[in-house]
Amino acid sequence: MVAIDQQLQIIQRGCDELLVLSELQDKLRSGRPLRIKAGFDPTAPDLHLGHTVLINKLRQFQELGHHVLFLIGDFTGMIGDPTGKNTTRPPLDREAVLRNAETYTAQVFRILDPQRTEVVFNSTWMGKMDAAGLIKLAATHTVARMLERDDFAKRYRGNQPIAIHEFLYPLVQGYDSVALEADVELGGTDQKFNLLMGRELQKYHGQAPQCILTMPLLEGLDGVNKMSKSLNNYVAIQDPPQEIFGKLMSISDTLMWRYIELLSFASIAQIQQWRESIAAGANPRDIKVEFAREIVDRFHGAGAGERALADFEARFRQHSAPDVVEEVILIAPEAGIPIANALKQAGLTETTSEAIRMLGQGGVKIDGEKVSDKSLLLPPGTSAVFQIGKRKFARITIS
Repeated sequence: MVAIDQQLQIIQRGCDELLVLSELQDKLRSGRPLRIKAGFDPTAPDLHLGHTVLINKLRQFQELGHHVLFLIGDFTGMIGDPTGKNTTRPPLDREAVLRNAETYTAQVFRILDPQRTEVVFNSTWMGKMDAAGLIKLAATHTVARMLERDDFAKRYRGNQPIAIHEFLYPLVQGYDSVALEADVELGGTDQKFNLLMGRELQKYHGQAPQCILTMPLLEGLDGVNKMSKSLNNYVAIQDPPQEIFGKLMSISDTLMWRYIELLSFASIAQIQQWRESIAAGANPRDIKVEFAREIVDRFHGAGAGERALADFEARFRQHSAPDVVEEVILIAPEAGIPIANALKQAGLTETTSEAIRMLGQGGVKIDGEKVSDKSLLLPPGTSAVFQIGKRKFARITIS
């Protein structure tokens, strides 16, 4: 097995927080394969790149010789995770949950090694728990403890309703760790309360508490909001190769680094080399191409990325800008400049209202890719060819 220091370096790469380091060191010193848990509620049929931030980390644990527990929350999915929500989520019916769960098992092995993965469903134990057992589980924590959770506290202060069943969600997620005797649980930064619940319930049941590894939440294509299907800012791992490639080429040069750091399997040394090449004057587009090819190959097989690149370049040439376009440099605050404002300031539209209208009509392209998000912010570092209609072009650089 890989030396402990090397394992920790790999485990901590890209993570937001590790609790508790000394406990994880002790678990690794035992020399046994650790039980690594991550749960996914099948509330929608597609896994997207945001999900793969966690799944990639599970893959790294596998490569270090550990045992992955890919938990499908077919029971918790019927409750609905209240994390980050300001209203009660309507519970899904079991048929919808099971349909989505079936797609998850098919998709996840595009990343994970089937021989080192145990797919588990939390209905296996929660479906057997009777009312008395659920009451006993609920008795382990107080309402005051639940209200320490940020989203519950905000809703309570705002006089927004909190359904009783929502308090059960973190308890059930925590009990999953008891049932599976997890050594480590992974989750997004927004899941910290639920992950800590697992530690507490394991202690209550006489088990060694799991360590917690939180991973950053991946921003969507808009560079602002968390990647989400409901916001239509996502890249599904089942998207066609050309679609994945085009979406990744559309992200800003600044957001590109965030995606590379969280999603690429390139070494830290390779990523540093890419950064140095950009600093020396290389075109960020070339790095973006390398990254997009890697992601397409990962989900559609070797060579798919190269074919997607050829298709992208053919479409780009067909709708490409003239050989010489006006260069426009715009100054923007750290948060970025709204795309409609940028189009007006660059002289591509007369007014921001015209820019918004053109976005809505599908008349705006960035580096040959159609853009319709009227709320898109262009962060400092963006440099791309913007097109309005068939004849108006400008390379806009945001500094």
